[in-house]
Formats: sequence, structure tokens, C-alpha cells
Amino acid sequence: MSDWVTVATQSDLADTSRIETFSDGVFAIAITLLVLELHIPELEPDERLWPALVDEWPHFGAYLTSFAILGIMWVNHHSMFRQIQRADRGLMFLNLFLLLWAALLPFPTNLFAEYLLDDTIDANVAAAVYSTNLTLAAISFSLIWWHVLRRHLVDHDMTPAQQRASVLRYSIGTAFYAACIGLSFISAPLTLLVQFLLAVYYGFEQLRTRARPGV
Repeated sequence: MSDWVTVATQSDLADTSRIETFSDGVFAIAITLLVLELHIPELEPDERLWPALVDEWPHFGAYLTSFAILGIMWVNHHSMFRQIQRADRGLMFLNLFLLLWAALLPFPTNLFAEYLLDDTIDANVAAAVYSTNLTLAAISFSLIWWHVLRRHLVDHDMTPAQQRASVLRYSIGTAFYAACIGLSFISAPLTLLVQFLLAVYYGFEQLRTRARPGV
């Protein structure tokens, strides 16, 4: 009877290839949409192109930051799924939750760029919207890693304490993203800088497991 239950449970699992292919497509579209918000500046009479381009730095800065964030999200997503051996329904929904925020990022990026230098509360609100999007994306990543460890979708010989440490190490950046929501109401430009530095932090490998012998 126990063998039958084990087989039935395993039959509910699938490989991750379709999840990875679908996710790659979403990341590719989202990162492409970012560049569509960069526009050629309209020059006033007697205005030179170079100063006009310099005035567009909020758009270029927001674009570069979001490009780095989405690119590193894609790299980390690939790194994560390289370790995940099988997928269940919960993983599929959590992955969709992550893609929700990845696909949405071009909107708050454009919003942030438009209001970055605004002298009103609108700049802070735009920065907070941007930071909230990234916080939810970071939470999604942590939930996926927590889920695959709990459901044994990744092969490893980690102890429960090591698993918790792995989730905690990966989730440290999430706390900083959340802190950026508060920072948004202090300085919008500083928030953009911190978000870029967080992207650099996540550029380093966060997920490591020790594979079981023979795996």
C-alpha cells in the first residue's frame, strides 16, 4: 500500500522543462519592453542634443537598473531550476506569482523614471511602487526555494538547520527591498541607487545545495 502511495505521489510530479521555457519567454518579453520607454528627446529651438540627452538620465538610469534586475532574476531563476529536479502544482503557481511581478516591472520602471526628479510627493510614491514590485518579486523567489526544499523537489543532503539557513541567506535581500519602500519617502534618487546595488548583491550565487552521493 505504501509503495502504491509513493508511486501515485511521484506521478503527480513533472520535469521542469516547460516551466523554464515559459519563464524564459516572459523574462525575454519583459526585458525587451523596458527599452520601448526610451524616447528621442524633442529639442527646443537652439537646444543641443547632448544636454537634452543628459536631461534624460532618469529614464536611462531606471532602464539600466531594471535591465540589471530582470537579467539577474533570469540568471538566478536558471540557477535555481538547475537544482530543482521535479515540479508539482504548487511550484507552478509560485513560479507564476514570480512572473507576475517580472512582467509588471516595465510599468513601475517608466513611472519611476517619469517622476524621479519631481519635487512633489509623486516622486516618492513612484519610488515606493517600484520598490513594492521588487519586494514582491524577491518574496516570490524565496517562496519558491522554501517550497522546493519542503516538498523535496531538489536533491540534497542538507539538514533542516542548513535548509533554514539557505532560505534565510537567499531572503536577506528581500528585507532590504522592503526597506526601500520606506526609503522611497526619504529620497527617490537614493532609492534607485540602492535598488541597483541590491541587483549587484543578487548577482552572486545565493542558492547552493550539496547533492546526495550518486546524484
